Amino acid sequence: MHYPFASIEEKWQRHWADNATYRVSDDHSKPKYYVLDMFPYPSGAGLHIGHPEGYTATDIVSRFKRMCGFNVLHPMGFDAFGLPTERYSMTTGIHPSIATANNIETFKRQLNAIGFDYDWSREVNTTLPEYYRWTQWMFLMMYNSWFDRSVGKARHIDELPIPVDVTSAADIETYRDAHRLAYIAYSPVNWCEALGTVLANEEVDEWKEKGYTVERRPMRQWMLRITEYAERLLEDLTLLDWPSSTLEMQRHWIGKSQGAEVHFPVQDHEHTITVFTTRPDTLFGATYLVVAPEHPIVDHIVADAHRTDVLSYREVTALKSDLERTELSKVKTGVFTGAYAINPANGVAVPIWVADYVLAHYGTGAIMAVPGHDERDHEFATSFGLPIVQVVTPIDGSTADVAVSAFSDDGIGMSSENSHVSLNGLPTADAKSTIIAWLESSGAGKERTQYRLRDWLFSRQRYWGEPIPIMFFEDGTKRALEADELPLLLPDVAEFKPAGTGESPLATVESWVNFVDPKTGKKARLETNTMPQWAGSCWYYLRYCDPRNAEIFCASDAERYWMGKDGVDLYVGGGEHAVLHLLYARFWHKVLYDFGYVSTPEPFKRLFHQGLIMGEDGRKMSKSLGNVVNPDEVISAHGADALRLYEMFLGPLEASKPWNTTGIEGVTRFLNRTWRMIATEDGALSPAVQDVSLPNDSERVLHATIKKTREDVDALSFNTAIAQLMIFVNEFTKLEVRPRSAMMQYLQCLAPFAPHITEELWQILGCHGSIHTSSFPEYDASKLVLDEIEIVVQISSKIRGKVIAPLNADAATIASLARQDEAIAKHLENKEIVREIFVPNKLINFIVK
Repeated sequence: MHYPFASIEEKWQRHWADNATYRVSDDHSKPKYYVLDMFPYPSGAGLHIGHPEGYTATDIVSRFKRMCGFNVLHPMGFDAFGLPTERYSMTTGIHPSIATANNIETFKRQLNAIGFDYDWSREVNTTLPEYYRWTQWMFLMMYNSWFDRSVGKARHIDELPIPVDVTSAADIETYRDAHRLAYIAYSPVNWCEALGTVLANEEVDEWKEKGYTVERRPMRQWMLRITEYAERLLEDLTLLDWPSSTLEMQRHWIGKSQGAEVHFPVQDHEHTITVFTTRPDTLFGATYLVVAPEHPIVDHIVADAHRTDVLSYREVTALKSDLERTELSKVKTGVFTGAYAINPANGVAVPIWVADYVLAHYGTGAIMAVPGHDERDHEFATSFGLPIVQVVTPIDGSTADVAVSAFSDDGIGMSSENSHVSLNGLPTADAKSTIIAWLESSGAGKERTQYRLRDWLFSRQRYWGEPIPIMFFEDGTKRALEADELPLLLPDVAEFKPAGTGESPLATVESWVNFVDPKTGKKARLETNTMPQWAGSCWYYLRYCDPRNAEIFCASDAERYWMGKDGVDLYVGGGEHAVLHLLYARFWHKVLYDFGYVSTPEPFKRLFHQGLIMGEDGRKMSKSLGNVVNPDEVISAHGADALRLYEMFLGPLEASKPWNTTGIEGVTRFLNRTWRMIATEDGALSPAVQDVSLPNDSERVLHATIKKTREDVDALSFNTAIAQLMIFVNEFTKLEVRPRSAMMQYLQCLAPFAPHITEELWQILGCHGSIHTSSFPEYDASKLVLDEIEIVVQISSKIRGKVIAPLNADAATIASLARQDEAIAKHLENKEIVREIFVPNKLINFIVK
């Protein structure tokens, strides 16, 4: 018979809600623990079985830490702005706010049905004005800031030194605009005409798979100057307890490179192409240049005879994503511009090509190609019959045939000299410093540190996003809204289709683009771009600390308490956010840190990525594949506690593992055995549970279970903790009399994993209050020391039995005990023992004849 999980789970979920069992305490005298989930986007499909995995993990940790005496913050909210909801509204006519509210209601119902201990009074929703008011406020903080490289931090724009020759109000404003952390630029973006919006790089493939065309197009965009924080973002990775793979991905994304800028004058033009190279020592081997097809210099230098080919190539390139363009395995393509540049090292005219593997927004948008010493350049040169020259030879004196393949290692300079500088015979490191000194003295270049990181493109041509609080006047000036004008609310509209002009639906709202500013009396137009979905998710963890404060996004005392000295204690979420959300949030936090609004240099101290729960077919769960499992159905059939335990028991939290519908039955049997160990079928206390002391063996199992649970929850090794809980049930179910104290402590160990059944059995045992506010049991290390041990008995190397003996007993004692065992003794009858092999505390082997 199954225990009545449906009625028990409904009963306790209602009790926890009615009694605010999980209300977070404002008592800042207690030690705190802040455990955080990456909050979800509330889609109309609701949760599938993979979503609760990370949430269950943090819920276990939250409940455990609360029972260990911590004041725990384990909140939940919704990252609810975004394109999917806007697309839904376009096709249905249902307002995004209504669709979002309905989706959130579904998510909350499902989350509550799983029994999570969220304090819903701290819920945040990025689409509510009382929330995005502060997102707008932070945007304005960045808009009114500049980065002072001399001190390595942001300062208010009023503190920006203005050059003495910049005197007019218009010129001063232009100068400030060029230094603001939030600024307007024309930047190549992923534009989807059908969707009427810019897409983030990670969104491109998704929408292409749905049949949409995406092209690269330069457009007016708001940008955030995250590049100014590149070095701090890189250095502060050492402060973090994050997966090594995520740290490495961030290092790669930031992409610090040290090298030199080199200026190549374009022959017969007044233009110069500047390249960045990490191998300036190979400058004499540069035999051609490659510029990005969309680089603005192309229009000025392309020869008339080649213009048609170049423009056609540019059109084809515009339909490719950055990933498609830079994929190492793809066949290299390119077109000659008909123009040449002068290599400043040797005066040789080198051809200028356009090729899609060079990106306009990375580095200078141009590279010097050294095919003798770069594999990618070698492949391109071989494809198009371009010169390949060797200027570095191996250190060990061997030869390198660069006509066959590039030699890209460090080595010794050769064939690299002019009348002013020679690199011949110099090791690579010395050759680099020598050529950089010459470049700087000759005005042909300079030493430079470059980062792969690009400024954050912060515009979307959407309605359903945070409005950008900037207005523009007819005379070309603009005004940032003041704090008392926030929030700038989205207008209530019935039409959500793009404007058709490259602008968002807001451009079609008359009251948005044609009004008189009450503060200046000027005719004005509000910014029609909205913020990206990433905006609200950059700082939501701070709002949880003080969610109803109308004066500031988070009071300093609440921030200092909950963030402590290192930030969020444990942050759990998918590895797909390794660079974007996690990098953006770190940048946002550092700006707040510069102005003293937060007390920690980093937002998330410890990070953990849960693995995927795959479909039963071994593929990622997807509605289109038809392999999605609805948690509602699992809960209906087995209960929420069984769902929680099974997801944690499937394997290590960080591993991906397939769902198995039949596999959950084993966990269900375990919960039923737990019920029968303590209660009768009708829910009364079992007569076997009595106030008696524990036998030594049982006491050892109990303390081993407490120790294992404590250590494994801290290590997020939930599957092994559950295995130990199963061992406990196996051992104690055998007892005809089960000590009540052991049952209580077992339930406390199980409570974080299975909160409903343990709460019910806690009451059946006659305990007062909620088990989830009781103190987690402590183990006694002395109880774990064995005084007896099981010894294997072999006869002529075949196992014939086992005996229980005192720990560290000698061979004579073990032999005597073995002979007293009837099953073993019969194998020794009429046999002569010619030898005894004894391994202390493990086995004894009688060799007989």
